[in-house]
Amino acid sequence: MDLRTRRKIGVIGTGIADQKVYARAYEVGRLLAERGAVVFCGGLGGVMEAAAKGAVEAGAVTVGILPGNKAEEANPYIQIPIVTDMGHARNVILVRSVEGVIAVSGGYGTLSEIALALKMWKPVVGLETWPDIEGVVYTETPEEAVDSLFQLLEGND
Repeated sequence: MDLRTRRKIGVIGTGIADQKVYARAYEVGRLLAERGAVVFCGGLGGVMEAAAKGAVEAGAVTVGILPGNKAEEANPYIQIPIVTDMGHARNVILVRSVEGVIAVSGGYGTLSEIALALKMWKPVVGLETWPDIEGVVYTETPEEAVDSLFQLLEGND
């Protein structure tokens, strides 16, 4: 299957996740894989690791847009590490590389990615993330998050 024609979806969120958030991000990654998506993330821990793990275990390709200058910094579930040596500025590359994002929990880095995605007119779906942001579609479960994003993307095609 040609990777160029697969949906490219970003999963963004906290770098330090409790068990509940980790499990939800894992499920998002798994569900995206079942839909044939290539899963992009920041390549480190927490939500990024969980989503990549779920995606890889379900057969997806994973891409990590890393803030540092070493591919070895990627979590073990990143198949394609992109080394940027740009710190938080790598968020622009991540968001520009995908068609839409699912935000799971998150801090200020996630907030910046949400803002960038909205500024770039890309759909954003939130799952236990920053509340009350105009343009974000909020959901309650990983299933709703993935379904909502794919519906938004199909509406943009």
